[in-house]
Amino acid sequence: MIEQPKRLWRNLLTLLGLVVAFAATVVGLPLMFADLMSAFNNPYAGILIYMILPGVAASGLALALAGMLWERRRQRLHPAELSPSLPVLDLNNGRQRLALAAYAGLAAVALVLLSVTGYRAYDYSDSVRFCGLVCHKVMKPEYTAYQHSPHARVPCVACHVGPGAKWFIHAKLTGLYQVYSTVLHKYPRPVATPVHSLRPAQETCEQCHWPAKFFGARQQLFVHYLTDEKNTPWRIQTLVKIGGGGTETSAPSGIHAHMNIANNIFYAATDAKRQVIPYVKTVDRQGRVTEYFSGDSKLTQEQAARLPLRRMDCVDCHTRPSHVFNTPEQAVSRAFDAGLADASLPFLKREAMRLLAADYQTEAEAMDKIVRALPEFYRKNYPVIYARKGAAIRQASVAVSELFQANVFPEMKADWRAHEDNLGHLTSEGCFRCHDGEHKSREGKVVTKDCNACHTIVAQGSPEQVAKARLQAQPFKHPVELGLDVTQMKCDSCHNGTSGL
Repeated sequence: MIEQPKRLWRNLLTLLGLVVAFAATVVGLPLMFADLMSAFNNPYAGILIYMILPGVAASGLALALAGMLWERRRQRLHPAELSPSLPVLDLNNGRQRLALAAYAGLAAVALVLLSVTGYRAYDYSDSVRFCGLVCHKVMKPEYTAYQHSPHARVPCVACHVGPGAKWFIHAKLTGLYQVYSTVLHKYPRPVATPVHSLRPAQETCEQCHWPAKFFGARQQLFVHYLTDEKNTPWRIQTLVKIGGGGTETSAPSGIHAHMNIANNIFYAATDAKRQVIPYVKTVDRQGRVTEYFSGDSKLTQEQAARLPLRRMDCVDCHTRPSHVFNTPEQAVSRAFDAGLADASLPFLKREAMRLLAADYQTEAEAMDKIVRALPEFYRKNYPVIYARKGAAIRQASVAVSELFQANVFPEMKADWRAHEDNLGHLTSEGCFRCHDGEHKSREGKVVTKDCNACHTIVAQGSPEQVAKARLQAQPFKHPVELGLDVTQMKCDSCHNGTSGL
């Protein structure tokens, strides 16, 4: 009797690979169906179901293939054991027809499963819960701020990746290094910003926003409370000149004139955070170039001109569009307006700001101290109010602790101080990085410092004064008399987010 040659799959390596692939599939399929049917998703379950188990199954199949290749090579060294080069298929044989139908069915099922798993893996890796919750400790500040932002319903990838295969591949390759940094705890604290590899806003932000179609101005009310005993409210009503306009308009104006509509605007920064800008260049539609050099800079004009140029982008002003860390001043004022804290409690804003800005090592430590410190302050200094408004004081303590959890993250060293918000100029350089009156061209042109170029104050004062105002242009009035002309100063030289008004 002639001995049949040994089949290629009959070796230990191939059998082991098939067992691994089968086991991963048997475990993964029920979990996948459970995840598809469940209304509640666990971010780590998604990694297991759509990344780890398919990876294990693919590794098992690769191992099986490697075993077959190894067996093929071994048989070539021993010709007597050589397997047939190709299988012989006879469709007239009922047994072979049945086997072929079984193989075809299994291949179809495998193709469907691979398609579903591949799509779900792609969809899951682009999901908000994957971005925000998988690397929970690292991304906790950004994810928390995102949930309180105007873009909370916009997926992370819409801004951080955008459409197209090129940036999708770029994001996934960058993500491999981020996984490595997270696993080995090599990530910076806080996560460095701005993101220098971020895709240009014209390819992401402007998929929804269209600066060329913004015209005119918008009336906006800025709400503040002083840090005096009465938490005195102070309102500033302004006409914000958003501006804009496309090529069909002769002279785009207002804030969105920065959006490379009438001129292409470039700048050079000397620091990684782009807060120090000694050089600005504009190129108009006719190609005329105007260069502005900061008089405060120690760089020569030639040195400034050799710095790497960046074309101005939405995120150069909107530095925190989806990850805003409110300053203590902003957070407490908004809590008053939302009714989360009782503004009639003496010095509540001052004390709340002090607690929010204090130095804590962990969030747990902060929660413990904030909840105890505020009631203790009123018990010692205002015993009558403490006895009469105990519930309001406790509610204020809870509100301040929640403000801390939403805006300050000690473990990651992330807060308003680490991540400047350049939309405005109250607590950071913001507009004044260029609009300081010191950036001048050789022709004598100056980047204006005129406040009215971007906004006009039409009412200011107490809520009653603002409600009765005639809404007419007026010079800025500081709520506290300082005995000097504050319009000649940069706001952030005093306002650091904890100084109040």
